[in-house]
Amino acid sequence: MKDIDESRAPLLDHLIELRTRLLWSVAALGAAFALCLWQARPIFAVLVQPLLAAGQGRLIYTNIFEAFFAEVKVAFFAALMLAFPVIATQLWRFVAPGLYAKEKRAFLPFLLMTPVLFLMGASLAYFFAMPVALHFLLGYQGNVGGVEQTALPGVGNYLDFVTKFIFGFGVAFLMPILLLLLERAGVVTRKQLVSGRRYAIVIATVIAAVLTPPDVISQVILAVPLILLYEATLLVLLLTERRRSKVDTDAEPAA
Repeated sequence: MKDIDESRAPLLDHLIELRTRLLWSVAALGAAFALCLWQARPIFAVLVQPLLAAGQGRLIYTNIFEAFFAEVKVAFFAALMLAFPVIATQLWRFVAPGLYAKEKRAFLPFLLMTPVLFLMGASLAYFFAMPVALHFLLGYQGNVGGVEQTALPGVGNYLDFVTKFIFGFGVAFLMPILLLLLERAGVVTRKQLVSGRRYAIVIATVIAAVLTPPDVISQVILAVPLILLYEATLLVLLLTERRRSKVDTDAEPAA
């Protein structure tokens, strides 16, 4: 009976710790959401700049609640990004006590690189991919058989377009983190990833086709960086393997 009580205590401690970390994360997200909702219009003003640069200076809404819910979505979208460092820190504080010092040193770089790679992908989407896609999509305006064809994008429609691009590119750029973690866990090896390069190219092309409009330029803008990131991951794994081999060699006792 005493052993059962002792086994329950660590589990209860973990559950209390998990609740604490979740509360901190939810509180950070709530505070960020309140701040971003207060500044929803300035944030949305930033998000519409690619549309404005493409020559479209008007957004419409036909549902009376659409503009309001668009600002709520903008606030939540921005709050996720703003609160991510706090959420990641709480995740690390929950996981770290159960790791050995060597495992902490191995896992921490992945955690630190996650926001960097996400921001790289989001920046590529905002500053390059979205303007190109919008120029292409808005290029269908004009006279068609004597009828004037005019683009009147809706607020909600454009916001879905923006979030799909930014989150899609940001998450896609996390591929190296996933591959490195899988290799570290022993699920895949560098040789397997090298031999599967052609499949990786196909997968990158499919991801680009899903996350971008059906124009070749936008798809290439995402597919090429993904392929380059895959190759960079293979290079990192090669350097890691060589470093491990060197450490193992140095650790061998002299004959």
